[in-house]
Amino acid sequence: MSEAWLILETSNRGGRVGLAVGGAVVRTVDLDPARRHNRDLAPALAGMLEAEGIAGKSLHGVMVGVGPGSFTGLRVGVMSAKALAYATGCRLVAVPTFAAIAEQCPPEIAAVEVIADGLQGMVFAQRFRRDSGGWQSASELAIEPVAMWAARLPAGAWVTGPGVDVHDAAIPSAANRVADRVLRVGSVFRVGLKLPPLNRDEMLRLEPLYLRPSSAEEKAVREGK
Repeated sequence: MSEAWLILETSNRGGRVGLAVGGAVVRTVDLDPARRHNRDLAPALAGMLEAEGIAGKSLHGVMVGVGPGSFTGLRVGVMSAKALAYATGCRLVAVPTFAAIAEQCPPEIAAVEVIADGLQGMVFAQRFRRDSGGWQSASELAIEPVAMWAARLPAGAWVTGPGVDVHDAAIPSAANRVADRVLRVGSVFRVGLKLPPLNRDEMLRLEPLYLRPSSAEEKAVREGK
């Protein structure tokens, strides 16, 4: 049987899941943004496997987007992927969400800034450059005030990611917006195929790429709890 991979990407409010067989994505499901990921995720994954006649125990692996993005969504996605890998004994590949977004840039773009909303006037930001091996990170993932990030952008810079729509007014007019910036399951899959699977210890330690506490944790700190 061709290798079968489940793909989970829940960094945004809605989220997407997919199934790849034989090197190609054959099914995708968009999760309802009005409901919690954990209510839709398991049925969506089970439905795709059933539709393709694939047993969970025969899965080759699971790929999961690890963020940055929605704290709750990422937590549900990562925990679900770990549970699947443990239950079936398959591989687990952690895919940085921003790397998958950069993957969608047109071939004429050699460098791009990827951003996502960090709430309270902040953005998650990371720069990527293309070389002979594909896209490579050119800066560390950071969270900072959107005004500070925007002030450093050189004229003509390319910008992509879900943060563009949220913070478009703060992005200089001289910057270029990538049109194809809604993350697709196929991009997560292509990046994931280039990454090694996690070993057991790495799987145990895997957490979402989120550089700030959750809203609930920040509120507790403010209230001295």
